[in-house]
Amino acid sequence: MNIAWIAGLPLIAVAALLARVMARHGRAGMYIMAAIGAVLMVGAAALLVAALTAQPASATAGAVAVAGAKAAVTAAPGSSAALLGAAIAVAASTIGAGIAVAYTGAAALAAMSERPELFGRAMVIVGLAEGIAIYGLIIGIILIGKA
Repeated sequence: MNIAWIAGLPLIAVAALLARVMARHGRAGMYIMAAIGAVLMVGAAALLVAALTAQPASATAGAVAVAGAKAAVTAAPGSSAALLGAAIAVAASTIGAGIAVAYTGAAALAAMSERPELFGRAMVIVGLAEGIAIYGLIIGIILIGKA
């Protein structure tokens, strides 16, 4: 069972608490939060570069002895590119959908505050904006299937 996400829960709680404390400090707190975000982005970029430039590990001759089977199984050459493409497709489409829903949702709420009968039409527009994320998820699934 993969329990890595449980280890991340305290980090999420600390980040939420830190954001709340920093929000009380006004503009200076927001600058500190932006600096922390920038440091995290640089760290993530460094990890990405390290992961992309790492050489695959190879088994020594005799470390694993399997009768009638290969000692090492290599992945297809394009599998890492397909997985990276899937990650980029899902991430970019989700960010784009979030931006689109933010603008259309705000406009929908403004329109519904004046004319409540526009609820159905407004929700259709917001749903269309959310469809962008679904398209990215479909592309990601297709790319993972090709890997």
